[in-house]
Amino acid sequence: MKSNEEYKAKDIEVLEGLEPVRLRPGMYIGGKDNAALHHLVKEVFDNSMDEVISGHADRITVTLKNNDVVEIEDNGRGIPVDIHPKYKDKSALEVIMTTLHSGGKFNNKTYQTSGGLHGVGVSVVNALSEMLNVEVTRDGKVWGQTYSKGIPKTKLKHIRDLKNRTGTKISFKPDDEIFGSNNHFSYKTIYEFIKSKAYLYNGVKIVWNCEIDVEEKSKVPKKEIIHFPNGLADYINTWVSHDKITKDFFIGKTKIKSCGCELQWAIGWDDKDSQIISYCNTIKTSLGGSHEQAVKSALLKSLKAYAQMIKYKKADQITIEDIVGGIKMIVSIFIPNPEFQGQTKDKLLNREIQKPIELAVSDFFDHWLNEHKEDAEKLLEYINFNLEDRMSRKALKAVSRKNLTQKFRLPGKLADCINQECGGTELFIVEGDGAGGSAKQARNRNYQAILPLRGKVINVVSNAADKVKHNAEISNIEIALGCGVLSNYKEENLRYERVIIMTDADVDGAHIATLLMAYFFTMMPDLIKNGHLFFAKPPLYRISQGASSFYAKNDEEKEVILKKLGKTARVDISRFKGLGEMTVAQLRETTMNVDTRVLVNIKMKDDMIELSEQVDRLMGKNPEERFIFIQEQALKKRESLGNILDI
Repeated sequence: MKSNEEYKAKDIEVLEGLEPVRLRPGMYIGGKDNAALHHLVKEVFDNSMDEVISGHADRITVTLKNNDVVEIEDNGRGIPVDIHPKYKDKSALEVIMTTLHSGGKFNNKTYQTSGGLHGVGVSVVNALSEMLNVEVTRDGKVWGQTYSKGIPKTKLKHIRDLKNRTGTKISFKPDDEIFGSNNHFSYKTIYEFIKSKAYLYNGVKIVWNCEIDVEEKSKVPKKEIIHFPNGLADYINTWVSHDKITKDFFIGKTKIKSCGCELQWAIGWDDKDSQIISYCNTIKTSLGGSHEQAVKSALLKSLKAYAQMIKYKKADQITIEDIVGGIKMIVSIFIPNPEFQGQTKDKLLNREIQKPIELAVSDFFDHWLNEHKEDAEKLLEYINFNLEDRMSRKALKAVSRKNLTQKFRLPGKLADCINQECGGTELFIVEGDGAGGSAKQARNRNYQAILPLRGKVINVVSNAADKVKHNAEISNIEIALGCGVLSNYKEENLRYERVIIMTDADVDGAHIATLLMAYFFTMMPDLIKNGHLFFAKPPLYRISQGASSFYAKNDEEKEVILKKLGKTARVDISRFKGLGEMTVAQLRETTMNVDTRVLVNIKMKDDMIELSEQVDRLMGKNPEERFIFIQEQALKKRESLGNILDI
């Protein structure tokens, strides 16, 4: 440790101009990695976007050139080029490009709302670029200046005259000394970034030009005019999966006078992972902040009030965690004086906006819930599913049903049940993620588990054993059951008392059920012999007359019900195309509730040799045998495997 005498004035280092940026880039752009490299594009683009938001521009052109050169041009007012009053030998342009904390965003005179408030953005880009060229068009003239590593290489010069146009064009190449020669721009990252900006402000048109080679699989065009007239409504339509919980999205926009801000949002739910994106003045706030939290609080307040109004028993237990499960939420706010956490602006800190936003959004959501009764009911069902799942996780603390090692090996898609013992438990093998999502909500989680399958399982009879062994869906079934196959089958290790095949009541559903039954017959015959395999019988029709509903599993039952109802009142008939089209309540009542469902226990004939021969005939590699069988059975009204298995 140095003594005081050794610590002299000469030891104090003074960094001037943009030297601190080059010495400590992490303080300004978060580091030297690929994310920091792309942050340079954001800084320049956001300046152009500020011109758009303030009403002075409506077009931005982004060109990605070879050798990691990016060019961004807007048709805004153009950076001032007259001499700055404080620096008599420098233009305002040069001051902005070479001085930290300079710019027109420290008061509301030039920009009412902007993303860059620290005054360091473009000067930091200049400091960290081996080449930066700026052209400004204003007052009928085009001016230009070139920089390298933050230092002017040319004086500001008049390039040419150009009437009836204004704007700023900046092209730059990041410095390899800072970012490394192997760190390159990603055209896909930049394209997706500017596309998200176009969604946020429906008045802007962004011209995209990519002069470098683009991979076809990336789906990034070489040229495109990016414009979304419906703003966030266009955004969320491309974002939410087909398995959405509500038919309509919750979309809105409002100006809140009390905090001087403008807020817009688009919210939907699906049976996938939750995703929340928020922005302030088109700057992405990846860590959220006061605007995002306020919208969440509004959703919670409204949903709890709605649940209490309809006498939902667990209304008081609903939390934000239950609501954001499966949510797709985009929130965008425009505010005069944003307070961000750090130069990278990851989090909005303005506390004064929180209560006004919560009150405004809650009012809109109250109206939405009351005007969309069916969607509100489905949403509450889904939130109830999330609530019960949270309560179960809290109670179980991820305790194994049999042993910890096996629990960690269970398939990711398996929604397991709470009961630890095999007795009384059921595993529903369900066709598709859509039906799987509905089944997860309709089940009794104490003893019913759900395993969704992707598409049709492999035909174990006609495929090689090695191919069957490595099939993902077959592997998931075997791991979930835990009892082994063929000679390794152990009844005492079976994790569920009933294995229930639940597929759509159509041809595809019957085919999947047949493939599954063939699998269990071939790989786990003892599971069938011991009475563990079942087939769920979902209805094909729903027949409504007044407040009463009846279900029919086929055309014959439908006709019987219609005959009983007669013609005394109007009858509505709806055909279920699949399990995923049923409401959770309907699926629970008709197919999963032990008191009202129809289950068929699948059993074997005594003659195993004859049975094996017929399974091979139907499911084996010889298509001629199947054709003969179809001809023989054409006049009989039996299910596809009815003559083999006594159902």
